[in-house]
Amino acid sequence: MKKESSPDLKNIKFEEALKKLEKVVEQLEKGDIDLEESLSLYEEGVSLFKHCSKKLEEAKKKVEILTKTSDNSFETKPFQIEKDSSSLLTNEEIPF
Repeated sequence: MKKESSPDLKNIKFEEALKKLEKVVEQLEKGDIDLEESLSLYEEGVSLFKHCSKKLEEAKKKVEILTKTSDNSFETKPFQIEKDSSSLLTNEEIPF
């Protein structure tokens, strides 16, 4: 099975990129493709993984918490997550 040429990832939604990444993983797990195609799919998978990670980070930054104030009105605050460095992967730690 030949790899489809990858369109510009900037224009691909998260869900579409994730589906493409899942297909790449399935193809690689089957193991019935030649080495050159495997390397090409691997490279595509890394690009898709980075794209999905970037989209998730962007989404996290946009999430806000609606909180009730002492006068019973509501206000929004940025969603704060504790940065646990063990849960974040650097480029060198990407598992594939």
